[in-house]
Amino acid sequence: MKFLGNLIASILGTLIALGILFMLFIVIAMAFGESEKVVVKSNSVLEIRLDDAIKDYSPKGTDFLDEFFAFSDKKMGLNEIINAIENAKNDDNIKGISINTVNVNAGISQTQAIRKKLLEFKESGKFIMAYGDVYNQKSYYLSSVADSVFMNPLGGIDFKGLSSEVLFFKDLQDKTGVKMEVIRHGKYKSAVEPFLYNKMSDENREQITAFLQSIWGELLVDISKSRNKTIEELNAVADNLWARNATLAVKNNIVDDAVYIDEYDAKLKLASGILADDELSKITISDYISVGKGRVISTATNKIAVIYAQGEIVYGKGNEDYIGQELMIEALRKARKDKSVKAIVFRINSPGGSALASELIWRELELTKKELPLVVSMGDVAASGGYYIACNADRIFAEPTTISGSIGVFGALPNMSKLADNIGINAEQVSTNKSPNYSIFEPITDEFRTVTTEGVEDIYTTFVKRVADGRNMSVQAVDSIAQGRVWAGVDAVQIGLVDELGNLDDAIKYAAELAAVVDYKVRNYPDYKLDLGDKLRGFPFMKSEGKVMKEALGSENYKTYQILKQFSEIKGIQARMPFLLEIK
Repeated sequence: MKFLGNLIASILGTLIALGILFMLFIVIAMAFGESEKVVVKSNSVLEIRLDDAIKDYSPKGTDFLDEFFAFSDKKMGLNEIINAIENAKNDDNIKGISINTVNVNAGISQTQAIRKKLLEFKESGKFIMAYGDVYNQKSYYLSSVADSVFMNPLGGIDFKGLSSEVLFFKDLQDKTGVKMEVIRHGKYKSAVEPFLYNKMSDENREQITAFLQSIWGELLVDISKSRNKTIEELNAVADNLWARNATLAVKNNIVDDAVYIDEYDAKLKLASGILADDELSKITISDYISVGKGRVISTATNKIAVIYAQGEIVYGKGNEDYIGQELMIEALRKARKDKSVKAIVFRINSPGGSALASELIWRELELTKKELPLVVSMGDVAASGGYYIACNADRIFAEPTTISGSIGVFGALPNMSKLADNIGINAEQVSTNKSPNYSIFEPITDEFRTVTTEGVEDIYTTFVKRVADGRNMSVQAVDSIAQGRVWAGVDAVQIGLVDELGNLDDAIKYAAELAAVVDYKVRNYPDYKLDLGDKLRGFPFMKSEGKVMKEALGSENYKTYQILKQFSEIKGIQARMPFLLEIK
């Protein structure tokens, strides 16, 4: 008994000590936070660095634990970045903008949206300058909007055109005896191709080539206007790598000059109207947002609700990274109940996912449209299930570089019957009825395949019907452009899947017109809340599973692991784009 008493006392003592240390840490963190208060000084230059992950919507937590312990990875919201640039345009303390980012951790459409806002900023008469030790294609595309673009004398620009790589696992499946049983509708439904073939199909190559060319064309048009070069000249630079070093980049007018960072800072001082010996005041866009410049202040009582659907679509609650029907339905109902909300903009950035969850969200949108104007704004991708939840809107906006379409469905089940045979495993089943069952240890039966195929066909038929009704097209017309094919936004307009090209702001303005309101403010949904247990999983000294695996496997091997893991977790029939389709 004495031992037990001492043990309990030791445990209680340890818990109390940890509690005291925890509170002390909070006090220190609060004191440090107060000493590092951000101030926007006069004659400041707003520095655009976009190395942190950018999401369409990334609300800051109100919990003090979020602020002091950084429970989530660093990220910024696209809406905050756009608002910050708008505020900087009219901020007397901001003299100009400096773009200095090694990487743009955003999608191409997100980058294009930021670039368009920077073009608007230039209309104020304030300067924009850009500098990079090196540029990749996305950072150069963004930086090319500047009045002057500079680079390090030993730097280079990776300007070579767009490409996309798809990994195939057919031979790996044959060697290991573990495979994915796939049932699909849509000759372009390339999400499952890596498990069916050991090389790319002609149909998949056709669609990837088409949307890469469309997106590349959009980038070239923007760069051409800013750099005063023809499309042909830019393609020649890409074909011959005529920007691979500073000498070639200057010669071909891809940049204006090659200078060191101290020389660049001197140019910023000159443009800001301060003396060469004075200190240059820079404020990063993340710090600028932190002082409230990521919001546009309005005293209007009318609201336009913007509901963000971002990530893969999963059946269940959902969160900031995944779209679940529960969170979406809750947000739509909250917006409908708010009498000050006059219209809804549904912002979609999703490659799709669960067909059932997509249908449930579609239904709630259908109910919402009967009460309020409903406009869709597409981000980087709104395809497959992402298009399913877009198709019944009153109007659909997409960026020219948005990836959309992919109207098709599939089912996939892991099967290891060959491996089981190879290593001597025999699985025996006992059932009360004759209905077809499935075991990963047995080859798929014809009866089970027939039933599953019927389910896939039913959902495809429903999907096409939803699109036909929403877009006022015939079923035959939709089917002819469906079959799982992916389209760039600029092409999606031509075939009727999208009404017009435009960004989120354009969609909000159109929604206000439908609601006949002039003075309004934006209310963002949904409200994300995590319990303490969820937050502790992301504690700074507790690495996530993803970080551990990435460090152990390396970046490239980790991509392969992600593809296999995502397919192993699929539940139900999917309306989904190709996994991890990376454009670079």
